[in-house]
Amino acid sequence: MVISPAKPTLDTSDSKTKALRENILTPRFYTTDFETTAQMDLSAQETELQAMLEEMRADYNRHHFVRDEAFDQSWDHITGEARQAFIDYLERSCVSEFSGFLLFKELSRKLKNRSALLAEMFNLMARDEARHAGFLNKAMADFGCTMDLAYLTKNRVYTFFPIEWVLYTVYLSEKIGYWRYIIIYRHLEKHPENQFYPLFRYFESWCQDENRHGDIFKALLRSQPKLWQTWQSRLWSRFFLLSVFATHTLTVHERTGFYKVLGLDPTEFDAEVIRKTNETSIRAFPSVLNTEHPDFFPRLHRCSDLNLQMSEIEGTSQPKWLKTLRKLPFQLKIVGHLLRIYLLKPIDAEALRGTVR
Repeated sequence: MVISPAKPTLDTSDSKTKALRENILTPRFYTTDFETTAQMDLSAQETELQAMLEEMRADYNRHHFVRDEAFDQSWDHITGEARQAFIDYLERSCVSEFSGFLLFKELSRKLKNRSALLAEMFNLMARDEARHAGFLNKAMADFGCTMDLAYLTKNRVYTFFPIEWVLYTVYLSEKIGYWRYIIIYRHLEKHPENQFYPLFRYFESWCQDENRHGDIFKALLRSQPKLWQTWQSRLWSRFFLLSVFATHTLTVHERTGFYKVLGLDPTEFDAEVIRKTNETSIRAFPSVLNTEHPDFFPRLHRCSDLNLQMSEIEGTSQPKWLKTLRKLPFQLKIVGHLLRIYLLKPIDAEALRGTVR
């Protein structure tokens, strides 16, 4: 999900409050044009949407997000870098899920008397996101901190996205979330010795929610021909893919300690998530990126290295204006690498559709 520059806070055990570091990687809340959304013609995908609505009503995971006795213990033995890396992971994930709840709930409310199908669909997706955020917040409490969701609700600041952008970005958010969760889950099935906290046992059903939400947004996207039949849609789809992939690479390499504790190589994990998400996007988008091009991952990794160097500058005690000036060359280099990735010859997804299962 995309989350706002509002300052979500953590209530820590020593009663101090901390804000999420605000930078290019901080998730954002966003809003959209509800009138345009209400007027969307869904007839091309109505049968599929109705079928998915029935699935959402069935609520197969309604009993899944219940903490069992495995959580009833102290987690003080998880210390140092591993502990902080995990708390950072929980923090970002919790805010991300909560942003989805707020967006879907607002869409449901605004569309209540305009589109019964969409209103109910978004309400049920909000239900799922709320469960995820609540479950993550309880996990944070095990480590002495909780996210102040009430503060987020009252103080959120919106980034406006047209509904077309929302369809692209939320589809990608849900699908990349699916691959992140399922890859971690399958890895820990093979290596249970690295499963240091019971949250990970819930990832299989969790990722089913993410996948289902992604399929709903795929249907919404495919119901709008201008989002996949035009030359502009080919440019936009690649732009959003690259934005999501670059953010993923940078955040994974900012949090390498977390993945190493799980027994995962951060760079290999990042690459697998990106490749799988790109392959999945062939089902929805008219054009996708060529992740197998020899320049693709090296340039993404160079962006990550540059981002880490900027983090070092940000951590100094220098005046803000000087830090901004020092970071500018790194930012320009990141933009340059991303532009070169964007200009790589893309893959025509329309030509491949039908070969992807």
